[in-house]
Amino acid sequence: MWNNEILQNTVRFIVLVLVQVLLLDKILFLGYINPYLYPLFIIIYPLTGNKGLLILLSFLLGLSIDMFSDSGGIHAAASVFIAWIRPFVLKYSFGVSYEYNTMRVHSASLSQQMAYVLSMVFVHHFVLFSLEIFNMSHILFILKNTLFSGVFSTIVIFCTLYLFAKRTT
Repeated sequence: MWNNEILQNTVRFIVLVLVQVLLLDKILFLGYINPYLYPLFIIIYPLTGNKGLLILLSFLLGLSIDMFSDSGGIHAAASVFIAWIRPFVLKYSFGVSYEYNTMRVHSASLSQQMAYVLSMVFVHHFVLFSLEIFNMSHILFILKNTLFSGVFSTIVIFCTLYLFAKRTT
């Protein structure tokens, strides 16, 4: 079972990087709205998985995106940050059931899933655009990019989640 989980995470990592750099980075809706699908790896990483390994994989994920997009480490920083705050967001979104490992993200209510995904995506995007622009005099531009790209990314992430969800019969 453990080897199957490693294989799934490896394939997920590679596919998300390739989809992001080969397809989604080419989309620039209205000139500045760009969907980011790669945080999905951090969002759906197993709850019982090694937290230190998640931070390392998040760094490698962000670094891979940075190398392809020549962005100087901003994707790596944003990815590591959301991997680090993930336990807090999980506790906030799912409450006591997360603490006792009695819940599964895909079987939680839609409102809990929305709170979790939206929190992770918007924090990721805020850190990403803050580091990209790195000038607080442009805070409205940062917030606009965060809002619009965050909504677009959330839609893409939820479509992907429901498209590839395991069906139970």
